[in-house]
Amino acid sequence: KRQVHDRDIVRRADDAVVQDLEGRPLLFRRSRGYAPVPVSVGQTVPDGADILAVGPELKNTVCLLKDGQAILSQHLGDLEDARTAEEYERTVNLYGHLFQLQPHALAVDLHPDYRSGHYGRSRAGRDGLALVEVQHHFAHIASVLADNAHPLDAGPVLGIALDGLGFGDDGTFWGGEFLLVDYRGYRRLAHLNPAALPGGSKAMLEPWRNTYAHLVTHVGWDTFMRDFAGLELAGYLQRKPLQVLAAMLERGINAPPSSSCGRLFDAVAAALGVSREVISYEGQAAIELEALLGHSAPGDSGAYPFAVDDRAPIVLLDPAPMWQSLLEDLRSDVPKPAMAVRFHRGLAGAVAGLAARLAAEQRLDTVALSGGVMQNRTLFEAVAGQLERAGLRVFGHLQVPANDGGLALGQAVVAAAQQLDFP
Repeated sequence: KRQVHDRDIVRRADDAVVQDLEGRPLLFRRSRGYAPVPVSVGQTVPDGADILAVGPELKNTVCLLKDGQAILSQHLGDLEDARTAEEYERTVNLYGHLFQLQPHALAVDLHPDYRSGHYGRSRAGRDGLALVEVQHHFAHIASVLADNAHPLDAGPVLGIALDGLGFGDDGTFWGGEFLLVDYRGYRRLAHLNPAALPGGSKAMLEPWRNTYAHLVTHVGWDTFMRDFAGLELAGYLQRKPLQVLAAMLERGINAPPSSSCGRLFDAVAAALGVSREVISYEGQAAIELEALLGHSAPGDSGAYPFAVDDRAPIVLLDPAPMWQSLLEDLRSDVPKPAMAVRFHRGLAGAVAGLAARLAAEQRLDTVALSGGVMQNRTLFEAVAGQLERAGLRVFGHLQVPANDGGLALGQAVVAAAQQLDFP
């Protein structure tokens, strides 16, 4: 006999995940209790722009624009999972039916291999819809602009998108971006100095790989072994298959360059012995690195230095000086919580300092902060506080997550703005 508590799940909706931030909710997962209530976006959406945005690969949500409203679905999850991918298509069809959406255009991530992108491109071709490909970090910043009801006809802002990675318009993986943005387009002004991802997707699961790549790129392996061979970190890395990884880096085989801020956090965490070997959930190393701050002493001070390199066509925020200082602290047996403090302070100061400079150069008065790394409360509050003290207006997320769970909203409003120029 069937039990009444063991019923089929007809419409999947995970619990929402929310943190209190100075009396207002900060959403990590927008789901039960929030979706499908429309997101208030003010005059962001042009009238008559009916759009379906199919979202990213991870933390997927989809977004419908209809009658000037933005309807963001509940959290669907990672489309790498076959059952989630199946539920994804059911949910897209369900939302289209419930809200009677007949889209004029369909928005997808620029990445060529996202499952959501395959679905979107196929459907656009089948139904004869305009297809809008939206670069990942552009969508992040458009999302936070819409989240703050930044008007469609307002001027551009400086967008700072810090996350794990997204496909860039140059074919590399981005993740530490300073962008000049309005809803119709963007220009890359600066980014973190890239390091390789040895092993490709393995680098997202094994943080030590990022430590090795950053040391090779920003210190030099020979220099590291000459000056810091006595470190426990050096002994640990030497037990890894470094000959294979070195060949991958040298030949550029399965080791794509990335400006990812998330991978920088992984690299620093692993250098400190935090989540070094294999992570069991996304962002684990960065989360545990931030958690170290709670064990720091009241007198812990200092900030690791970063450099700004103006020699390239695009400005680079270079972590090389940070690595030198961090390695010297390791050699001096500085407590790990104090090193975590210095890393967070140094990165926040470097990001805010470069942002203030770029805003002045571009004559901008507003900075928008987005991307999964901006869920790090310590980093977000430090960056936002320094920018506000510099006289800049700062946008953070209010109604949707800073992570990829809010990305579909950005895709949708970009496609809507570009609709104005479609025939």
